[in-house]
Order: sequence, then structure tokens, then C-alpha cells
Amino acid sequence: MQKVDVHSVVDHAKFNGFHWMVMCLCALVLIFDGYDLFIFGVVLPAIMKEWGLTPLQAGALGSYALFGMMAGAMFFGPLADKIGRKKGIAICFALFSCATIVNGFARTPTEFGIFRFLAGLGCGGLMPNAVALMNEYAPKRLRSTLVAIMFSGYSLGGMLAAGVGIYVLPEFGWRSMFFVAAVPLIALPFIMLMLPESLGFLVRQGRHDEARQLLGRVEPSRTFNTQDELVLVGGGKGGSASVLELFREGRLLGTLCLWLAFFCCLLMVYALGSWLPKLMANAGYSLGSSLSFMLALNFGGMAGAILGGWLGDRFNLSKVMVGFFLAAAVSISLLGFKSSMPVLYLLIFVAGATTIGTQILLYAGTAQYYGLSIRSTGLGWASGIGRNGAIVGPLLGGALMTAQLPLQLNFIAFAIPGAIAMVAMVVFSVRESRQPHGTLTAVPATAN
Repeated sequence: MQKVDVHSVVDHAKFNGFHWMVMCLCALVLIFDGYDLFIFGVVLPAIMKEWGLTPLQAGALGSYALFGMMAGAMFFGPLADKIGRKKGIAICFALFSCATIVNGFARTPTEFGIFRFLAGLGCGGLMPNAVALMNEYAPKRLRSTLVAIMFSGYSLGGMLAAGVGIYVLPEFGWRSMFFVAAVPLIALPFIMLMLPESLGFLVRQGRHDEARQLLGRVEPSRTFNTQDELVLVGGGKGGSASVLELFREGRLLGTLCLWLAFFCCLLMVYALGSWLPKLMANAGYSLGSSLSFMLALNFGGMAGAILGGWLGDRFNLSKVMVGFFLAAAVSISLLGFKSSMPVLYLLIFVAGATTIGTQILLYAGTAQYYGLSIRSTGLGWASGIGRNGAIVGPLLGGALMTAQLPLQLNFIAFAIPGAIAMVAMVVFSVRESRQPHGTLTAVPATAN
């Protein structure tokens, strides 16, 4: 009998078809998740017109889903550490898909807000679980890149929402946008059939035969038989971890910096995602052009995530995020000034790359910062705290629109959180450089 360290096998495995499958399946669920999240910004002008909403009322309405996401992340993240990531993903996926379909039947803003809250519960719980699962199966040298590529499905979902809106809204109205969520439910059985369960969860549950079979797919060049004892070095006992664990063993400052960065980053993402089409429409652009700006924003998010993940695997992920937040603050500030169309699209692309893209990098970095036994808890709470920023974003946009400030001041207000997040990541990076065992580029055994 020999002991086999599951983390070590995964860390040193060669990238193969199994990794590709896990990445694609996780990306697929996030495509649908991203569609649901960005759909509000796409339909916002039509809803405001039909129900006669003020900008402040519209901003509040957009926050219902984000309250749900905050609660969903904090509940389903720790729950998945106890019941398994696969079940957690399935529950969240079904919840947000069903709630989104029902959203299309809403007759009043109150009904609309209730259904958006329920959809937000599923969306908020899905993200940390998908990231944790991909992080657990990704080889160490490719971890940031694979998580970033997987999470680019979120941006593809936003692009899908904008693209569908360009053609569907004028012909069929805003309600039809929500009925598209029936498609994910059709795909759910296939996704659940193919998606593997967490290796750490299987080992902790004593399901060693299933774990050996999956480990054989992770590293086909090795054979794992019943005489091999699978162990999780530094993996902890698992289960639903207490949030207090996120502050122990020198993690207090790192956790607070990550929470602040999440808050500011999601504020920028949802402020832009909710109000960019409306701001551009007020600036004189047509509905089609305003929605095309959303396409550029999300395409930038996808490109930024992949580039940032690649840079993070080769250099230092926290320092990469410092640079990205700086670029976000600059590019968003410049959006309020008159530019030629090519320059405007470039600025929106960069803004998407350094807000949506950096949000994805934050998930990757957080997954690497926390150990396996508290990973979903760490991701869930970071995401949940960040959802407060996501809630403030649409409300801030609504307040700015109500105040009828110049366009430049609107975008400068959206850019300030980028500067704050940059400072938070500078502190995080300095702290980690003084504790080499905790850096995001050299992941310790407890974080694998």
C-alpha cells in the first residue's frame, strides 16, 4: 500500500482532454450565468419606458438580483463544501434558470424584483462553486490561465445578452429576452452527467473508488488501484468551514484586501453593465450603437481575463491586478470625454478588460489564496461581500442620472473605485511578498 497525495497528482498532471472537458463545462454554465446577469442592462431602457421608472427606481430594481447574489454566494459557497460542488452547481443552475424564465411574466416592478432576487440567489452561488471546481482540477502551472479562460464564459454570456438584444428587443420586446433562459434547462442534464465531482469531497466522503477513477483521468499515465490510499495533504477536514477560518493563520489582512477589491471591482462592473447603454443613449447614440458598446465591454472582459490569467501564471497575479485596476480607473475616466468612434470602442474594450476581466482574476486569485477545506467558503464570502459593491453600482448610476450631472462626472465617479481597488491590491501584494508561502504565484500545499 502506498499513499497518493491527490493535490500533488493534480498539480503535476499534463493538460489533457479531461481538463479541457471540465473547463468547457464550467465555461458553459457561466455563459448562461453571464447572460442572466447582463440581461438587465440590455432591457433597462425598455423597462423604464414601459413602467415609467425614474433612474433611481430603475437602479433600485437592478439591485434586487444583486441582493440575491450576495445571499446566494454566502449560502451556497459554504454549503458546497459540505454537499459537494456538483450538487451545488446543479441547484444554483436550476434556480437561476427557472427564476429568469418566470421573470418574463412579471406584471409589475415588484414582481420583477422578486423574481430577479431568486435568480440572483442561483447566480451568486454558481460562480464560487464553478471557480473552486476548475481550480481543483487545473494543473498548477496553468491554474490562473484555465480559471480565467473558463470564467470568460461569463463575458460571453454578456456578449450573448447584448447580441440577442440587438435583434430580439425591437421585434419581440423585452420579455422575450428572459424566455431564452429555457435553453440552459435543456442542457442541464447533459452538463450534470459529464461534470465531475470535487476530488477532495469524494476523498473526504470515503468514496475512494470514484476518486481513483477521476484521478486516473486527470493523470492517464499513472495507474491507481485499491491498494493506493488517497490523502489530501493540507486539505483539512472539509465540511462547511467557519468564516472565522478566513482570518486565521495570518490571513486577516489578505482577506480584507480581497474583500475590498471585490467590492470596488463589482461596483464598476455593475455600474457599467447596468447604465452604459442608457448613458450612451442619453449622449445621442442609437439603441443599436448603445448595445454594441455592451458587446465591446464584454469582449474586452473575455480578452482581459485570458491575458491576465496568462500573465498571472508567468509573473505575479496580484501585481497583474494592480496594473489592471490602474488601467480601469484611467479608461473609465476617459469615457466621459468626446472621442472618435474607434477610440471610444477601444476605451470601452479596455474598461471591460480591466473590470470584468479583473473580477475573473480576483476569483482565480482568491481560489489560490485559500486552502481546499475553506476554498468555497473563502470564495463565497469574497463574492458575497463584493455583491454589496454590485448593489451600490446600479444605485450609484441611478443617483448620478437623477442628479443630471455632466457625462464626464458620471464616468469619473465610476472610475474612483478602480483607484481604491488598486491600493488594496498593492497592500495585498506587499503583504504577500513578505510572506512568500502565501503568494498567488507559488501556491502552498494548503491551497491546492
